[in-house]
Amino acid sequence: MDTPKSKKLEIVIPAYRMHSQSFLNVLEGISEEDAMKRIDGKTNHIVWMAGNFLNMRYGLGSVLGLQEEDPYTDLFFQGKALDENFNYPSIAQLKESFHHISPKVYQKLLEATDEQLDEIFEIGMNISFYSETKLNFTGMCIGREDYLCGQMGLMRKILGYPGMSYTTDENLKY
Repeated sequence: MDTPKSKKLEIVIPAYRMHSQSFLNVLEGISEEDAMKRIDGKTNHIVWMAGNFLNMRYGLGSVLGLQEEDPYTDLFFQGKALDENFNYPSIAQLKESFHHISPKVYQKLLEATDEQLDEIFEIGMNISFYSETKLNFTGMCIGREDYLCGQMGLMRKILGYPGMSYTTDENLKY
């Protein structure tokens, strides 16, 4: 395992890498057509979930100093509601974006210092037990990725696909 500069991220690094594996595994075999399906018009589709997952990675990268813009930010920023009138990217396009941004964010996580992670990052939650720092935002991003992978895993099953595999690709280093 890579060692981060900040010991505060020792639990985040393996979670981030496992989420990378899960993201690819949960999308494995999903057709572009099925990725756009909603259940009874009530759920988000897999493309929206995958796009929001990526938007979290771009957001985390930005907070850690990465100068990269999510090409689909207009569709997914801050969990923007799904709009069936929008033209959403394909799963293939989202995977391409994933492979572009994920190693860069991973490197930023490894390079982050305690001082940087302790910096205030206001997101306006106004919750008494939540200190709005870059470290806590990092934790929230990891939690959101977990949630979205779970949602996509459930959609796999509802759409008749087998459950997500937990196999790992040792060549995926982010």
